[in-house]
Amino acid sequence: MDTTAAVLYNKEGYDTGGKKLLGRHSAGEGFLKSLVQHGKADGLYCFADSAATFQEFCSQIQPWLQQPRKVRWIPTQRPDLLSQPGTIYRPDPSLANLVWGRRFVDQRAYSVCGVTHTIGTKYVMAAIGELITAPIQPWDALICTSNAVKTAVFGVMTEWSEYLAERNGGKPEILVKLPVIPLGVDCGAFPQGVAAVEMGDRQRRELGISPDDIVVLFVGRLTFSAKAHPVPMYLALERAAQQTKAKIHLIQAGWIEDPREEPDFKNSAKIFCPSVNAIFLDGREPEIRINIWSAADIFISLSDNIQETFGLTPIEAMANGLPAIVSDWNGYKESVRHEIDGFRIPTIIPPPSACLDLALNYLDGSLNWPTYMGHTSLATAVDIDACTRALCVLIESPELRKRMGENARQRAREIYDWKVVIAAYEQLWRELAEIRVSAPESAALKPGKPPYPLGDDPFRVLGHYSTGALSNEMMLRLSAIATPQILKELQTIWFTSFGQDRRISVKVQMEILKAIEQQGAVSVGVVLSRYATSEEESASLYRTLLYLVKFGILVIGK
Repeated sequence: MDTTAAVLYNKEGYDTGGKKLLGRHSAGEGFLKSLVQHGKADGLYCFADSAATFQEFCSQIQPWLQQPRKVRWIPTQRPDLLSQPGTIYRPDPSLANLVWGRRFVDQRAYSVCGVTHTIGTKYVMAAIGELITAPIQPWDALICTSNAVKTAVFGVMTEWSEYLAERNGGKPEILVKLPVIPLGVDCGAFPQGVAAVEMGDRQRRELGISPDDIVVLFVGRLTFSAKAHPVPMYLALERAAQQTKAKIHLIQAGWIEDPREEPDFKNSAKIFCPSVNAIFLDGREPEIRINIWSAADIFISLSDNIQETFGLTPIEAMANGLPAIVSDWNGYKESVRHEIDGFRIPTIIPPPSACLDLALNYLDGSLNWPTYMGHTSLATAVDIDACTRALCVLIESPELRKRMGENARQRAREIYDWKVVIAAYEQLWRELAEIRVSAPESAALKPGKPPYPLGDDPFRVLGHYSTGALSNEMMLRLSAIATPQILKELQTIWFTSFGQDRRISVKVQMEILKAIEQQGAVSVGVVLSRYATSEEESASLYRTLLYLVKFGILVIGK
């Protein structure tokens, strides 16, 4: 058996080709490509809702297959088959439905593993909270991409579990593992050495930038609320231009998410950094996304919002040998080492409880997520003076830029290259498999109890609606209209053939009807003993018999 993970697949979560390029798309595509190229398991598993989705998965990974590997489809309707890979991987924190679904099968059958991206939305917070009430096991994990994220997730789970303990008199307990594994980058995907120099020269010529000019690069979505407010960056760049007298070009390679912001981005650059040549490029274009790094001297990203949790672009800058100037914020705190790979610029926020009104209005819907983020962004300050000093130091010292860039490049290869990150994923999946063998099971399913109390068998929850239920002692007889012609007619009408895939085959139905005709009457129990060899087949057979009763083929008697 492979010790790996089946990938819960929907192309949107693993593709950077769409018009709306988000960090999670880059991370998802990078993860999948690296799992295909560097994963050690013999096979690959796709957990998908249809054969068409599975074929889409196969088409996406085909260019990445460097050697023949078995690629298997596990339909989402068959979670029991997840015992083959041993883990199901979902590219977000919404694990509750997966662990509830596992309870219908066997809680020890496989592990469930997710990963964090943005955690500030009320939907993700609800998903994190559900990890306290859902039947999470010690062999399940939610990967946190940074210690900053882990601290936040653990804090939310602790507060929620303590509330539930007080509300219901239980014991607060957090069972899900919270390992810290960063997102990765493919260091080899970017131009290197002479190729990088040549590409940088070409990019500069095309943009009208002289070899001795300074290029500062920002990569990412151009949105003040969900990435970084640009004005503090503009102000620091203008001050640096005045102090160093250098010719500075600011390249912002991304895409403007809200068309209303486009004039503000461009006009504010003219107002707040008139001495700097502001260039806007579409970072969604693959050639720009891969090559623009080679044209830059310095990378900058002053993230100041609660959307960001890790930050891929500083890692990409490091992989390209660029010194980075980043805000001292969330995952940036861990990726960029201050005064080694670049500079981290101090940030300051309001004290706790100063934004409870925002939390309430986001909860009640009077603030949407972008507006909520916008308010928090405008209440987060980045030290403009410190940023100016960092820019000046790097602008005036090519040697420092080179040294920090090389430090950054080495760090990216050692810690953030996808080959290293995927190895950490696979090691985690092996550890979860070992825990699954011996760790005590939480919330074991008791006989006769529903696997999911809020989604039980409808005929158990609503059993009192009917006069009675089919029992094994009941006798089945053919009705006067039970002819092959009538049965055929039932199969040709859409709303009488509906649900055939959840009943036994028509061939077996005919065998049952023939046996009942020969014997005159047969008990339900006898039919079950002859035609059902498992609980699943028994359930299907019960429904089939009542289907035949419903349409007058069979009648129930004593």
